[in-house]
Amino acid sequence: QLQLVESGGGLVQPGGSLRLSCAASGFTFDNYVIGWFRQAPGKEREGVSCISRSDGSTNYADSVKGRFTISRDSAKNTVYLHMNSLKPEDTGIYYCAADFRFITAQIMCDRDDQTYWGQGTQVTVSS
Repeated sequence: QLQLVESGGGLVQPGGSLRLSCAASGFTFDNYVIGWFRQAPGKEREGVSCISRSDGSTNYADSVKGRFTISRDSAKNTVYLHMNSLKPEDTGIYYCAADFRFITAQIMCDRDDQTYWGQGTQVTVSS
């Protein structure tokens, strides 16, 4: 059974950092493009950052470029999202998603019909 489990969310002050983890099981991890998406209150879900399955190429939303870094550890079947210089507008539920259909990280982040989703982890940036 394919499963994605997010962790690492929490409450952090503006300017702080968090590291989110997405642990995958039940499928061949390296065959899937993985992405992080978030949904803020009252807003549509958006792609934050995605990483390809082959060459490790990445894609970032303009709002997080230079602050967030995505990485994947195939030995641990885990994808990480390092978030620095957090802002209140980064607040939301962060979801991990996986799909084998998409070729690039950019396509993964632009779509909203990914095959597999985690349950989400709350990130709150507030003083």
